Amino acid sequence: MAKKLTDDIEAAAQLAPESFEQAMAELAQLVTRMESGQLPLEASVAAYARGSELVKYCAAQLEKVESQVKVLEGDMLKPFAAEGIGEGAQ
Repeated sequence: MAKKLTDDIEAAAQLAPESFEQAMAELAQLVTRMESGQLPLEASVAAYARGSELVKYCAAQLEKVESQVKVLEGDMLKPFAAEGIGEGAQ
């Protein structure tokens, strides 16, 4: 069973995520499995390595989108103003 978990995680590592959302979903699954404390050592190491790759992928995707937003905003990102939030709410 432990070998199968490790093999499954390593097989997933060979595949690039199809999207940011898929990478985040897989990362959430890995974290849940690791936090459960049920993974054997080898599977935990494989899960950690895959999680690290997914984090790098997601960070790169976010940087890419941020640069696109900068272009769309004329390279001048404006700070988010939470106008209207909390006003009139009691």
